[in-house]
Amino acid sequence: MLLARFQYELLEAGCDEAGRGCLAGPVFAAAVILPPDFEHGLLNDSKQIDEQTRYELRAEIEQKAVAFAVASVDNEEIDEINILNASFLAMHRAIDQLHIAPELLIIDGNRFNKYRAIPHHCIIQGDGKYFSIAAASILAKTYRDDYMKKIALEHPEYDWHTNKGYPTIKHRNMVVELGYTPYHRRTFRVTDPQLALF
Repeated sequence: MLLARFQYELLEAGCDEAGRGCLAGPVFAAAVILPPDFEHGLLNDSKQIDEQTRYELRAEIEQKAVAFAVASVDNEEIDEINILNASFLAMHRAIDQLHIAPELLIIDGNRFNKYRAIPHHCIIQGDGKYFSIAAASILAKTYRDDYMKKIALEHPEYDWHTNKGYPTIKHRNMVVELGYTPYHRRTFRVTDPQLALF
């Protein structure tokens, strides 16, 4: 079972991102403030949960959260400022949209760019330790998946409806064969998948 809070003195928001390792599409991030007594037996890191359960959890998170927000940074911005800074910017944009200002941020990972004067704690594998970070991972992942499924209709040959922009062999093959779309991150290296296997 995950932990409900990092601490109980300050109003805290959990933050996480989705799509950092993709070749195409935006990076999404979410910020979530949960009630202090929130608990859920299935809520965990989004990578540990099947797709149907993620969407079921999303509905419950959005219903029960004190506040939540989702934001993104597109592929062109990613190319300009790099994916690490883009991930932090997406989290900042999500925090900006919260209708209640948090007093503390708990961040999945080991690095973060400070947000205004709000203190933060970086927690490695935090999405598997705290409910609010896990909730943020669910929202970021499902909203990003929705976006990738939508743009997959424009470019079905890249298989984004299943790979969601991640560098699968088929996706890399299509980039090598057909080139980039307007949604690809051009600063991300794409090698010939057959060569990459060795």
